[in-house]
Amino acid sequence: MTDSFPAPCRGRFAPSPTGALHVGNARTALLAWLHARAAGGTFVMRVEDLDFGRVRPGIMEAQLDDLRWLGLDWDEGPDAGGPHAPYVQSERVALYEDALRRLARDGHLFACGCSRRDIAAAASAPHAGEEGPRYSGMCRRHPVPGDAVSITRWAVSERALRFRVDDAEEEVCFDDGVQGRACFRPAADTGDFVVRRKDGLAAYQLAVVVDDAAMGITDVVRGGDLLGSTARQILLFRALGLPAPRYAHVPLMLGADGERLAKRHGSVSLAELRGEGVAPEKVAGWLASTCGLAEPGEHVLPADLVPRFSTSLIPAAPTIVTGASLAALRTR
Repeated sequence: MTDSFPAPCRGRFAPSPTGALHVGNARTALLAWLHARAAGGTFVMRVEDLDFGRVRPGIMEAQLDDLRWLGLDWDEGPDAGGPHAPYVQSERVALYEDALRRLARDGHLFACGCSRRDIAAAASAPHAGEEGPRYSGMCRRHPVPGDAVSITRWAVSERALRFRVDDAEEEVCFDDGVQGRACFRPAADTGDFVVRRKDGLAAYQLAVVVDDAAMGITDVVRGGDLLGSTARQILLFRALGLPAPRYAHVPLMLGADGERLAKRHGSVSLAELRGEGVAPEKVAGWLASTCGLAEPGEHVLPADLVPRFSTSLIPAAPTIVTGASLAALRTR
């Protein structure tokens, strides 16, 4: 990206309160925190709780408490306040409504009643991805009226709202702080994508763009699984006339079988480690050692890592974690 940004930087971590933070989540949080602190910037905690069906009471508070135990802090957040409150997405619906209205008035939205099965059946060459096969544009003839009383509630339960991807848009490219130059073709890869779900809630792609812009986020450090979402988010930033942040997508932590860490690999959460009496210095040191920021076996607090942090030290490839390594982490 060539946009100019205010100094110092503003970074963030945005967990979803759907369960305890596992070590992969914790490492991403640690790297995002280190990126902001090493730059002398502001660190923002934002809670992404729009997936109401999976959100569980008390999880947000538990996640924040575990991150503090690890040694992280934040300048703004749901429990710290700040100039860009609220910091919980379910309380920011009015901002999403405003963004949807602007997109509708500019002709970027259309209503879609297709099911995943409909989309898969119509796709001549399905592409695997988080949102299923590429959308073919079947419902483009149903534009969303820009003068609707509430875009958020318009045609709720019947249709989702999709962002119209310009077929002439060949590539969206950006320079990632860890992965290097990345280019995607949204028109060919995913097609028109959902920005408001059938239940009336803002979809992830829209909410994260609106929130990052409203909170003045200049640098986004997040998991590598979201690299493919970035091109779509850049399209939304452009359509809304907003500057996109700089991105750094850090590697995922995988089991020896190449799959995401899970219970079958012995994966553990911060809450479990804390409950078993493992020292936070050991956890922080282990997390840092898996991405080149600490020596194996080193016990350090996150603050000790700030002087040595550099995104150039973070490998682009996923980190393979063995069961023996996780077992060793759990010992006191």
